[in-house]
Amino acid sequence: MTDWYTLTEKEALAALNSGECGLDRNEVIRNSTKYGKNEIKQVHQISAFGIFLSQFKSLFILILIAAAIFSFIIGHYIDFVVIFVTVGLNSVIGFLQQYKAEKTIAALKNMLVPIAKVMRAGKLEEIPSINLVPGDVIILSEGDKVVADCRILYASQLQANEAILTGESFPQDKSTKKLSLDTELANRENMLYTGTTIVQGNAKALVVAIGMQTEFGKIAGLVQKVKPKKTELEEKLDVFSKKLAILTLIIAIVIIIAGVIGGESIATMLLTGIALAVSIIPEGMPAVIAITLAIAIQRMQKHHALIRKLPAAETLGRVTMICTDKTGTLTMEEMAVIDIYCDKKRYKVHGDTFLIDNRRIDPESAFSIKKLLKIGIMCNNARLEYGDKIKAFGDPTEKAIALSAHNAGVFKKDETEKEARVIEYSFSSKRKMMSIVRKSNGALISYAKGAPDVILEHCSKEFIEGRVIPLNDRRRKELILVYEQMASEALRVLGFAFKDLNEGYEQEKAEGDMVFAGFQGMIDPPRSEVKLAIRECRSAGIKIKMITGDSELTAKAVAKMIDLETNSVTEKELVRLSTEDFIKTVKEKVIFARITPEFKFKIIQVLKAQNEIVAVTGDGINDILALKEAHIGISMGIRGTDVTRDVSEIILLDDNFKSIVQAIKEGRKVYDNIKKAMKFNLAANFYGTLAVLFALTLALPLPLLPLSILWMNLITDSLPSMAFGFEKDDEHVMHKKPINPKEGILTGITKFIVLAGIILFIGAMIMFFAFYQTDLSKARTMVLTTAVFSELLLAFSCRSEKPIWKIGLLSNKFMFYSVMAAMILQLIAIYTPIAGILGLTVISLGELGLAFLVSLAAPIFFETMKFIESKKANGINNLHEYV
Repeated sequence: MTDWYTLTEKEALAALNSGECGLDRNEVIRNSTKYGKNEIKQVHQISAFGIFLSQFKSLFILILIAAAIFSFIIGHYIDFVVIFVTVGLNSVIGFLQQYKAEKTIAALKNMLVPIAKVMRAGKLEEIPSINLVPGDVIILSEGDKVVADCRILYASQLQANEAILTGESFPQDKSTKKLSLDTELANRENMLYTGTTIVQGNAKALVVAIGMQTEFGKIAGLVQKVKPKKTELEEKLDVFSKKLAILTLIIAIVIIIAGVIGGESIATMLLTGIALAVSIIPEGMPAVIAITLAIAIQRMQKHHALIRKLPAAETLGRVTMICTDKTGTLTMEEMAVIDIYCDKKRYKVHGDTFLIDNRRIDPESAFSIKKLLKIGIMCNNARLEYGDKIKAFGDPTEKAIALSAHNAGVFKKDETEKEARVIEYSFSSKRKMMSIVRKSNGALISYAKGAPDVILEHCSKEFIEGRVIPLNDRRRKELILVYEQMASEALRVLGFAFKDLNEGYEQEKAEGDMVFAGFQGMIDPPRSEVKLAIRECRSAGIKIKMITGDSELTAKAVAKMIDLETNSVTEKELVRLSTEDFIKTVKEKVIFARITPEFKFKIIQVLKAQNEIVAVTGDGINDILALKEAHIGISMGIRGTDVTRDVSEIILLDDNFKSIVQAIKEGRKVYDNIKKAMKFNLAANFYGTLAVLFALTLALPLPLLPLSILWMNLITDSLPSMAFGFEKDDEHVMHKKPINPKEGILTGITKFIVLAGIILFIGAMIMFFAFYQTDLSKARTMVLTTAVFSELLLAFSCRSEKPIWKIGLLSNKFMFYSVMAAMILQLIAIYTPIAGILGLTVISLGELGLAFLVSLAAPIFFETMKFIESKKANGINNLHEYV
C-alpha cells in the first residue's frame, strides 16, 4: 500500500500514470475496470424475506411452533390454531416494523449522488462521484464534500472539516508539503479524505483511493467482521425458554405417570399432560412483547428516534452507560463566539445576551464592544442570508464572528454597504492574519483579525473606553496572558485591530502601527438541551462517558458547560497502561480524548465486560466499530453517514441527544409492561399445574379436562395479555436505577407468581370439593369458571404496584374491555352447546355468583397488600420530612 502523504506531488502523479491535466479516456476505462466503482458497499442489504425469517430465530418461538405441530398431530386443532395465530401475529408485527425502519433508512440515502469536478484529458468535466477512479485530478472549493481520498496538488487558503473521520471539531489547515511516514491521520495536512468537507479555500487534488479502499471504506469493511449480537431481551428469553421447556417436559412426564398409576387411562393422561404442557408455555407472550414494543416504537418515532429492530426498544430501557461522541452529538458542530475581551474586561456571550459578572449588559450601549464586533464583520468574508431564519455561509470562524455581531445589533450588510471594500490582504498559514481596507466618506480604514500574538505585534496602540492610548510592552504581556487564559479554556481566540489610513493602502501601511481593539473567543458550543438530558440520565442512574477524537482541553471545556465530570485521559496515556490499569482507567474516567476508532472499540469491550449495558452515540465513520460492538448503537439521521446508520439499532432523526432520554423512558416502560404480562401469564399457568398434580396425588378425578385447560388458556392468554402493552408509564420511571444486567426475566415477580397460583388453586379446589361428589361435571364447570374469572380479575392487580383505585380501573380501556370480552366468552361456553364439547354443564345464577365471589380472593389479597405497602411508604416519607 502506498503512503501517499510521503510523496511529492510529482511522485504521486507518476505513481498513477496521471498528470496535471488528468487521465485520458483509455486510462479512465482501464482504472475503472481495475478499481471498480467509487462507492461504499452496503453493510446490510434489505431483504424482505430475510427480515421475515429473522422473526423466527427466538427459541421461545421455536418451542411454540413445536407445541403447535404436536397439538395438530394429536388432534388439538383449537390449540394449534391459537398458537399459530399468536406466532404469526408476533412475526408480522416484527417484520412490518423492521421492514418499515429499513425502508426509512433507505429513503435517507436517496439523496442526489454528489457531482465531482474532474480534469480529464485537459478538460474540466462534471461527473457523478461514483465514476471517479484513482488518477483522476479533481477541483474542490468551499462547501464541497470530498468524495474520494486525495493527495493535494495545489491549495489556496484550504481548510477541511474532518470531524466525521477524526472527531476533531475545528477545521484543519491543508497544504501540499511532503510529510514523514510517522505522521498521524489527523495531522496529514496534504491529504483530503472521503466524507470530509471543504470549509475554506480551493484546491486541485489527485484521487488516490476510492470506495472501500478509502480510510472511510476500510473502517466500513472492519464492521462486517463484528458478529451480529442478540439483544438482552432476546438472550434472557432464550435462557427462560430453555428452562421452561425442560420444566414443562418433566411436569408432563410426572403427571402422565402419576395419572396412569392412579388408574386413569393412558390416552386421557397423555392428553392431560400435553394440555398442561401447552398451557404452561405462555404462548401469548411473543404477541404481548411484539405489541408492547411496536407501541413503544411508534411513541419513540414521535420523539424522533427510529428503532430498526423491535427488541432494541426494550434493550434501550436497560442501558446503564451512554458513551457519546462530542462533535455534533453533544455540540452543534458549528463555531460560536462565547467570550469577548475589550476595555480590560471579559464578557460572556450567550446568543444575544452579553454578561459581565453575571450581570446583563446592552452591547449597543457599550461602545468598545460595538467597535470590536464591527471590526469582526468588516474583516470578514462570511455571508449572511436573511429569511425566516438567518443562514450563514463561509468559514466556520467567520460565520461565528458575523452571527455574534448580528445578535448584538451590528449588522454586516448595513455596515459593509456604508464602507466599500478597497482591497483584501488574505490570510495564510505563514502570515496568520488578514486585513481588509475599506473606504468611508473618502477616508480609508484598515480592519484586521488573526492570531492574537501576531495581531499584537502589528499594534502600537490600544482602544479603551472610546480612547486610543499607547500600547507598551508591559500591557502587551498582560494581553498575552489574557489570550493564554482564554485559550486554556479551549477557546479558539482571535485578535482584532483597526487603523485610520491617511494616505495609501499598501499592505505595510495598512497592517502597521494598528490599534488593538480586543479578543473574541469561540468554541463549538453544546446543544442547549444537553445539560438537562444529562441531568435526567443521572437521576435515572445512567452513567455518561464522552469519547472524542478532539483535544482534551476542548472536551473538558464542553464537559464543564454541560455539567459533566471533567476527569479525563488521552489515548497516548492509555497506550502506556497495563491491561489491569487500562480496565481500571476505563471504569474511572469520564472523558476520553484524542481517541482513535480502534481504542473506542476497546473501551466499549471493557465496559461490556464490567456488566454495563452500553449505548454508543455517534455520527461519523470513526464511531462505526464502537456502534457495532455496543448493546445499542445510536446513530445520527442528519449528520450520520450511511454506513453508520446501517450498523446502528437506533437512529436519531433530529440528531438530538435529548431524544435518547425519551427513548430510554419508553424502553423502561416496555420492560415494565413485559414483566407485568409475564407475571400474569405464569401465575395463571402455575395454578393449573398445581390443581392437576394435587388431584392425582389424592387419587381424585381430574378437576379440569384437557379441552377445558386449553379453553382457559385460549381466553385468558390472548387479549387480556396483550392489553398490558397499552399500560401507561410510571411517572417515576426515570428516577429508578437501571435494571441489573444479571437480573433474570423472572426476578422480582416469582413471589407474586407463586402466591397468586396458590390462591387461585385454593379457590378452585374449594369449588371442586363442594360439588364433585354430587355432580362431577358441575364441579369441573365451577372450577373452570372460578379459575377463568380469578385469572381475568388478577390481570388488574398485575397492572401496577399501586392499588387499582389509584391508577383507575379504566385507565387502560383495552384491558377492561378484554377482560369483559373473555368473561362473556366463558359464559357462552357454559350456556351454549359448546359446554358439551368442553365437558361442562349449565350452572345456576347463584352458583355463577358464588364462582365470581371466590374469584375475587386473589385480587382482593394483592390490592390489600399494595395498600398496606403504600401506607408504609408514605409513613417513611413523612418521617423523613419531619426529621
